[in-house]
Amino acid sequence: MPPSESPLPRRVARTLRTSLFAQVACALVLGIVVGKLWPGFAADLQPLGDGFIRLIKTIISPLVFCVVVVGIAKAGDLKAFGRIGLKALIWFEVASTLALLIGLLAANLVQPGSGMNVDPSTLDTSAVDAKTGGGHLPSTTEFVLNAIPTSFIGAFAENSLLQVLILACLVGAALLHLGHTKVPKVLPAIEQAQEIIFAIVGFVMRLAPIAVFGAMAVLIGNYGLGVIETYGKLIILCYAAAALFIALLAVALKVVTGLSLWKFLRYIREEMLLALGTASTESVLPRVMQKLRKAGARDDSVGLVLPTGYSFNLDGASLYLSIGTLFIAQAVGVDLSFSQQVTVILVLMLTSKGMAGIPGSAFLALSATASSLGAIPAGAVALLLGVDRIMDSMRVVTNLLGNCVAVFAVSRWEGALDKERAKKVLDGEIVVELDDDESEQAEKPEQAEKPGNAEKSGNAETAELKKPGTTQSEESVAVPAQTTKETAPEAG
Repeated sequence: MPPSESPLPRRVARTLRTSLFAQVACALVLGIVVGKLWPGFAADLQPLGDGFIRLIKTIISPLVFCVVVVGIAKAGDLKAFGRIGLKALIWFEVASTLALLIGLLAANLVQPGSGMNVDPSTLDTSAVDAKTGGGHLPSTTEFVLNAIPTSFIGAFAENSLLQVLILACLVGAALLHLGHTKVPKVLPAIEQAQEIIFAIVGFVMRLAPIAVFGAMAVLIGNYGLGVIETYGKLIILCYAAAALFIALLAVALKVVTGLSLWKFLRYIREEMLLALGTASTESVLPRVMQKLRKAGARDDSVGLVLPTGYSFNLDGASLYLSIGTLFIAQAVGVDLSFSQQVTVILVLMLTSKGMAGIPGSAFLALSATASSLGAIPAGAVALLLGVDRIMDSMRVVTNLLGNCVAVFAVSRWEGALDKERAKKVLDGEIVVELDDDESEQAEKPEQAEKPGNAEKSGNAETAELKKPGTTQSEESVAVPAQTTKETAPEAG
């Protein structure tokens, strides 16, 4: 008889078949190899990543709308929703200002651009215009007006998250005002639409490895690995400053909620790797919303804080902008005074809030900052063209973690966080698996000893969740076992 297959190959094959993290990791490595060996072919793979991002963007607006409306209607308290929004904005402003200060402090200490002695007149500024598409950052007035929808359908068609949030708040408030007796079919219909959207997310996420492969191959094919040597000092400084900021986020999360950021990072490792591979936090917004809800954060808190953070809480971008401003000043030999650096902070506090969704927004913000100072040639922004794409990974990780921490912190302050459930999920005592049917399995030690208990208990808990009027707080106690397949924590 032929020897049986080794357990190791079987485990590897099973992991590649079932683990999104393993699939994306392999795609990431393959993309780097293809981009390095065949850069010409790699450039043709751009549609793979772009197509995936487009698919995700088509479901973000309806998903946010459904989650927020259902969250407001089930919470039953519009004032509480307003408090969540206010607390979120305060958190965002403090966090982004801290990121700006860390960036300025790091750039002053390390001086990444000193000694370059660049002549601004030799730089090709047309490349910056091509990067930004001739656009501009909105003023404060324009930003506020742009957040107000001009039509119900237009907000979804333009994929404007802030406009969709406003519409969702209005619809949720109207449902509370009318009550379930006058419009008994509306809320169940929105809840069912939400389940359909989550199922679509499961389908689209199966394409994630292909998207990561294409995006990474294009990156390496276009820029190569030599750019890391040229801008090594700046790259290391930005990533070190981001690591310091994330460490401060971990401390803040521990103090406010008692949760571990490192355990949470392991919990969303698949989404984090996907965001890194595609250089986009939008690509993981639906999945992260699911995981935050499953980790004990209430629907209204997740639905409001996370999407709003995508527009207001760009911590990674704030770090990069502050370091980048001082880098180009040092590179062209401009010594910024203390008052000018304070001006940098004030300008970036405004410009960084209107960056989301604008092509080349980082360069627009840098150009606006340089123009406001009057001491740095605006064309010097072209110095960062070669390294900007390398910085995407730093910005993506910092932005995503900053927004997730904000969800937990604001939820805790508002009493919208099931802390015990969150700890169990992050510790692996409750294993959450998100796929087409958004299945979830909880295994208790005493049930594991008796094979029949888990299935019996799971059916009882599922039946409890299907009772009319079940609230989310009840759901956090009764965890549904909606699937019979085995689920075990992945090694990571």
